[in-house]
Amino acid sequence: MIGDTIAAISTPPGEGAIGIVRLSGPEAIVITEKIFRAAKNKDWSRQNFKLVYGYIYSPETKNVIDEVLVGIMRAPYSYTKEDVVEINCHGGALPLRKILELVLNLGARLAEPGEFTKRAFLNGRLDLIQAESIIDIIRASTDDAMRLAVGQLSGGLSDKITAIQQQLLQITALIEANIDFPEEDVDEYNLTDIKLQVEQIMQEIKKLLENAETGKIYREGLRTVIIGKPNVGKSSLLNVLLKENRAIVTDIPGTTRDLIEEVINIGGIPLKIIDTAGIRETEDVIEKIGVQKTRESIKAADFIIMVFDALDGINEIDNEIIKLVQPKKGVKVLNKIDLQEQENPSLKEQLKIILPDWPLVDISALEERNIEKLEQEIVNMVTRGQVIPGDGIMVSNVRHKNQLVKALQHLTDVRDAIEQGMSLDLIAVDIRGAWEAVSEINGTAVTEHIVDKIFADFCIGK
Repeated sequence: MIGDTIAAISTPPGEGAIGIVRLSGPEAIVITEKIFRAAKNKDWSRQNFKLVYGYIYSPETKNVIDEVLVGIMRAPYSYTKEDVVEINCHGGALPLRKILELVLNLGARLAEPGEFTKRAFLNGRLDLIQAESIIDIIRASTDDAMRLAVGQLSGGLSDKITAIQQQLLQITALIEANIDFPEEDVDEYNLTDIKLQVEQIMQEIKKLLENAETGKIYREGLRTVIIGKPNVGKSSLLNVLLKENRAIVTDIPGTTRDLIEEVINIGGIPLKIIDTAGIRETEDVIEKIGVQKTRESIKAADFIIMVFDALDGINEIDNEIIKLVQPKKGVKVLNKIDLQEQENPSLKEQLKIILPDWPLVDISALEERNIEKLEQEIVNMVTRGQVIPGDGIMVSNVRHKNQLVKALQHLTDVRDAIEQGMSLDLIAVDIRGAWEAVSEINGTAVTEHIVDKIFADFCIGK
């Protein structure tokens, strides 16, 4: 509950130069006064937005625990809009644990995951979109993903959602006033005007939804599987894309027996790229397990890079893999063109017919030829030519997308109800439903259960 004082270690586990123990709540400063002795400034607890040098000591033994810098941020000018204290100590596990134990023994409670940010939301410093963007900033693995998250933290998406809310609220107020006070002197409604306003809001929501899938990819990454028969060059391609020798490469088929997963940045898109064991019939028990994992990874993949051999052409193993990947999106790669004495036009024609919606790129993983072309084709396939707007406003969160879809359905029902001449009461229900769906995005109307679920994904101390 808000009203108590929480504390947690806010820096990652492990050794580092600096570690931070953070407190927030009405007793944050009082608790710190009991364990901190300033080296010079005796009135340190009256400071605000200043770091004070001194020592943390045990109130019981009077022994010094660590040499620290203490920062105080008084309410309401802090991250949580409560009194906040940050104790900057040496970044070892032992000093951090001992300082945390001291503040907990003096009345603070161990913070739940994301509870500092949750308090920032509940106290009105952030809306729910901005709060969720903080975890996106922490987890961002490319510059574009970072820019998208920062754009949401700065309130760009929040402003758009708030504007839609206000439009829906005005329509709701007008309709409900005419329902509740039909004989009173209230603003008269015009269903044609209301329908026009509803259609304009629908267009705004559709525009936000247009790039939601791309936004989700920037936020969460794209699970990408490199697939092909044994010894076709999958591991060599992974190494080239990673620009390091991550996977073992030999001329012996079946070298890769387990999944190798790495995150790479291609055109600002985070790809969770997986090198798989080549699919083939084998008596090797370990390789059989690898092949089974490959089949499972294909089912879970968002995107496929299927590698073909320019020398061997297409065989039964390729055909089996093609059947597995047909429902997916991906790109075809013809590898080992450096070993061809001349191009094979018939093979090219075959590959154009196979998986016709997938682009085909000729490469040499060994000589790193046409790798940039392959990367550009992946970007084109993923983004469909879309880019992050300059202001970073793009729906990237699945929860936000689902709420916008709900709102759009309610507004579609409103439009249909007006066209069919239905009663004002029924129209009001769906207008209200659209407002509630949109309001759940920024937290204006959201249940405690949803809030708890969102912040459960945060790390402790944030």
